[in-house]
Amino acid sequence: MTTKDEVQEISEQAQVPEVDSKYRLIILAAKRSKQLQRGARPRIDIDTLKHKNTRIALEEVMRGRVNFTVTNDGAEEE
Repeated sequence: MTTKDEVQEISEQAQVPEVDSKYRLIILAAKRSKQLQRGARPRIDIDTLKHKNTRIALEEVMRGRVNFTVTNDGAEEE
């Protein structure tokens, strides 16, 4: 489980220019995590037995592997 401190550290290190806040980062990762839970394949090379879907999704967003657009209602993943 990702702790609050880890989320803070990750959001500070995130170099994704489109992600303008730590809250948007978490929302994007949560949506991607749901996709992974439903059977989507990871977009990064990572050991899925050692890492949970939430961590994989967060890494994907941070590495720019998750495409999304920002709308008035929030982020929409593509």
